[in-house]
Amino acid sequence: MKLILPISQSRIGFTLKNLHPKEIELFYKASFMTVFLFTLFIGINSAVAQDETKNKDRYKPFNTGGHLKNMHIWHGSVVHPGAMFATHLEYNSKNEKFTLGVWGGAGFTTTDVIHNDSGQNVRANYKEVSIYAVYRLSDTFFAEAVSHNNYTGVEERGDTLHYWSYDKTQGYNFVDINFGYNITPNTLLYLATIIGGGSGDYEIQPDGSLKNSWTHYFEIKSKVWKIDNYELSLFAGGAWSFLTDKTFYTQDKVNVINVGLALNKNITVANYELPVEVTAMWNPEKQATVLSLDFSLF
Repeated sequence: MKLILPISQSRIGFTLKNLHPKEIELFYKASFMTVFLFTLFIGINSAVAQDETKNKDRYKPFNTGGHLKNMHIWHGSVVHPGAMFATHLEYNSKNEKFTLGVWGGAGFTTTDVIHNDSGQNVRANYKEVSIYAVYRLSDTFFAEAVSHNNYTGVEERGDTLHYWSYDKTQGYNFVDINFGYNITPNTLLYLATIIGGGSGDYEIQPDGSLKNSWTHYFEIKSKVWKIDNYELSLFAGGAWSFLTDKTFYTQDKVNVINVGLALNKNITVANYELPVEVTAMWNPEKQATVLSLDFSLF
């Protein structure tokens, strides 16, 4: 089968020039998603078929997991201050180089958001469904793309939810590109750069226009102690922008925003080993200090 793109207007039976700009945008989005999902389906189906045919090992392409947390923290920020449940569903290639997955979180507690019309506080549960793809170029280096889709309070404040929208002023979707490199087996260097959407990653200019910050975040994390099933890691991270006087994470052009330590251990509950992580995090710019607890349920 030969697929020819783009499809001419005469062959699709109508002219795009007669459509409203929003309808044209929806048409192209739908076309892109159709091709993307079809390609993804064929690729995964082919991988599964090959595995079933060969049946030489126990390769399992799909995986999932669940976490129970007292709060959700990320890059020096408290995304949600209350108890929440997080889960992921992912596909992993047989050579273990490629991973494609979705990560979702939902809060047990609510937060306040301001309604657009009344100006009053309304309650909203934390909700996020993000998409990620990872490619491991070697045992020590990986590249990652993440679409962060946190739509907490969108409908509660009176907005219309558009899950695939990356409008700057919408405030809940953005994309970043990340790179990780293990300089030693115990030390990871991590760089993340926001490249799409915005969700606050801009600076308002005197003429009212929006200037992209293209915020960079850099972190170093290292395991410094291990005995039995205990592991202690130290980490420090900072953010900066080359273009604006603020960043996605800070009110300054550059600042340290994420310093702390994390202790991992396994606890036994009814003959079941339950991995637990306790993280003490300090954000020097915001003078925020938190202690988070993360149970890996499965």
